[in-house]
Amino acid sequence: PMGSERMEMRKRQMSTTQETPGAAQAPLSAGNRGSNACCFCWCCCCSCSCLTVRNQDEERARRTSHELQAEGIPNCEESPAPTLEEVNAWAQSFDKLMLTPAGRNAFREFLRTEFSEENMLFWMACEELKQESNKSVIEEKARLIYEDYISILSPKEVSLDSRVREVINRNMLEPSQHTFDDAQLQIYTLMHRDSYPRFMNSAIYKDLLQSLSEKSIEA
Repeated sequence: PMGSERMEMRKRQMSTTQETPGAAQAPLSAGNRGSNACCFCWCCCCSCSCLTVRNQDEERARRTSHELQAEGIPNCEESPAPTLEEVNAWAQSFDKLMLTPAGRNAFREFLRTEFSEENMLFWMACEELKQESNKSVIEEKARLIYEDYISILSPKEVSLDSRVREVINRNMLEPSQHTFDDAQLQIYTLMHRDSYPRFMNSAIYKDLLQSLSEKSIEA
């Protein structure tokens, strides 16, 4: 009799499961939508490769310029301390700011606070590429610039429009000193229009100007 009761209970359980297949699958579907996973594992402890890759991409995207700096990017170019005359000249035009290492260093320090230091780093890398004449060196540096600043997988990717990206992709078939000229100009213009006005009103610039003005008065 006990065995018959157990059998009857199992039959009822199986019948209920078969009648409501959607209920058994609902957590899986909801989990897939919630995690946007590309596999069938949906629990919070999922360690499938697709989630691991996406988590790594998100982590790279969150890395700041300060972290990138710690990985070996030099803090600044070598240059003498700027004079009061030079610092005043920076306010006259963006071109004058970018002409001197001291100006680029000060501006780069400001960009770092806005997490856009990669714009200056890209511009400087392009300038360095233009000085090369050896074909193999040019190809290697062009590849590194592409990987560091153009690739969408890079945490230091700069903001370029689709037209410029297409030009770069064509140029990379046979890299030269001028492979990134259009992109460099676009980033230069971006820094000029977007970051430069804020730099002129920043504490970094004003404090430097005040410090040099006080020293000039004391002298």
